[in-house]
Amino acid sequence: MRLKNYVLYNSKKYASQWLVLAIDLFIVATSFILAYLIRFDLTLGFNPEPFLKQLPVVIVIAALSFLIVKSHKGVIRHTGFRDIIRVFMAVVLFFGFTVSFVLLNREMAFMEGFTIPISIIMIHSLLSFVALSSSRVLFKMSYKYMTCKTKYAKNIMIYGAGDAGIITLNALLSNHNQKVNIIGFIDDNEAKKGKSINGFTIYGRECLNEKFVERYQISEIIVSIQNLPTQKFRGIVNDLIELSVDVKAIPPFENWINGKLNADQIKQVQIEDLLDRDPIDINNPVIGRELEGEVVLVTGAAGSIGSELSRQIAGYKCKRLIMVDQAESALYDLQQELLQQKRDNIIPIVADIRDKARVDHIFNEYKPTMVFHAAAYKHVPLMESNPYEAIKINVGGTKIVADASSYYKVKKFVFVSTDKAVNPTNVMGATKRTAEMYISCLQNESETKYIITRFGNVLGSNGSVIPLFRKQIEKGGPLTVTHEKVTRYFMTIPEASQLVLEAGAMGKGGEIFIFDMGESVKIFDLALNMIRLSGLQYPTDIDIKITGLRPGEKLYEELLANGENTLPTYHNKIKISKARPVNYARVKPVIEEICISNFFQNNSIVMKLKELIPEYVSNNSVFEKYDRKQEKITDNRKKVLTSNFFEKVEN
Repeated sequence: MRLKNYVLYNSKKYASQWLVLAIDLFIVATSFILAYLIRFDLTLGFNPEPFLKQLPVVIVIAALSFLIVKSHKGVIRHTGFRDIIRVFMAVVLFFGFTVSFVLLNREMAFMEGFTIPISIIMIHSLLSFVALSSSRVLFKMSYKYMTCKTKYAKNIMIYGAGDAGIITLNALLSNHNQKVNIIGFIDDNEAKKGKSINGFTIYGRECLNEKFVERYQISEIIVSIQNLPTQKFRGIVNDLIELSVDVKAIPPFENWINGKLNADQIKQVQIEDLLDRDPIDINNPVIGRELEGEVVLVTGAAGSIGSELSRQIAGYKCKRLIMVDQAESALYDLQQELLQQKRDNIIPIVADIRDKARVDHIFNEYKPTMVFHAAAYKHVPLMESNPYEAIKINVGGTKIVADASSYYKVKKFVFVSTDKAVNPTNVMGATKRTAEMYISCLQNESETKYIITRFGNVLGSNGSVIPLFRKQIEKGGPLTVTHEKVTRYFMTIPEASQLVLEAGAMGKGGEIFIFDMGESVKIFDLALNMIRLSGLQYPTDIDIKITGLRPGEKLYEELLANGENTLPTYHNKIKISKARPVNYARVKPVIEEICISNFFQNNSIVMKLKELIPEYVSNNSVFEKYDRKQEKITDNRKKVLTSNFFEKVEN
């Protein structure tokens, strides 16, 4: 049985190689006949007796050349440029052996009367190279044609007929795992229109319409242009997704594997690529110097921002990274991820930041020198119905960690806030604004430098709208949007985390860092684009359902509160909010009272928050009734209330 399997294995492995060698020798023999015909003006006016003596010698020399170069071992249906080079080397070697044999025979006469005219050898070598190369290319094209015409093949267009487009074409043709049928190229350059590349026609952009797509049954278009400006890329993709085709793009050149594009690297265009903003590029060596040798503590380390902060901080030369979170499973996953990256300076700690004794123990044992506080409850509707929990985590938890940072003389404390803290309309935003105010109080009396960062929605974070839409698309819809006009700011998780690190590096204490997040995005348009990027049509395939604003939700978000201005930093997209000064003597006791209160009545909690934050006006919430009570207060009373908590800004 083993002998049989061995024979079968070797027959499959080597049979094709010997078949290729036999076909190559047949081509060489045929070419030798053609060489004689060409030499004698396509007539049989030559003596066949010397020819018959020469042919076996030519075949033997050719076989020896092919075996030395191993040109017969290439997989013919996957013939590439290197295979053609190998054939060329075999023909050159064959030419050299043949000429040498003929010249030596003239001198030594070991085959009496044997010779081959040099002109015949040259013509034969040239014909052999052309025939051998052509046979391989012809077989490859025939194989591709037969496989690509099956029902499983995808019809693909390549957008861009430049160098990147040609590289993409070659990557697709050399991909053995997927059957594709390339229709041609699309290019904006009128000079290229109507021409062809490797037999594939170049079409103008105006040709690309629904009739064209339907005519050629195009299912996929790949954008293959390097260094394409962001706005132009978005414009191209927005036009393409109107055609109900899959839109893909090649990665930047620096992400290619060993400088070569692999077909597997061509990915579906994501909704993140279409957001109307350019990413903030931060490459500041100061961050590395700031973290080097420090003991860094990250709260909420298993969350979206906290985990990315941990990944980035672990990449610097910090002495130790303390990762604190109460989510055991998520923290374990992060630990294993970092350990696989050989990050051995990490210490994961399962703890609740509301536990003052536990937090004090962590600070006392590990002596952190920098703290990044990302732990928080962030879901607006949930916190609207659970104000007590929002207070305990977002305010009480922040207070405990911030106080410990001050007591143990931490160098810098960086607080991750949100744009919902600006003119809050919900409990979550109000608690984050309260935490900001308390941190500002500590800055006034502590050696620790307290820094605040504000940003909008984070793409791909737990519970964010884009993962929700993806799940709804997988289920066949509908996509749920709270309001047709609702807008939000967006940025990526790595980008947001990098900003927090940047704030920690540039902050001197007391600043609120905000940054240019581009134009706000209309959520309805976001849902529409996600449907189209999935190759589906609205509303025939998937509908969008308007559900109404959720409790506490705004139509739009703000990055600056009323009366706030900005100051520039050394980065043109990062600003410092010039916030209204807080009357620390009045604000801090009220916040401390809120944190130690054990009342579970939501109304009492919200009234305390509204008392503390005059600009907190509920929206689409059961707590709006307390705003109506405030409306009865006279203008003078409003001024007095405001002055109790905010000092006037001096010019």
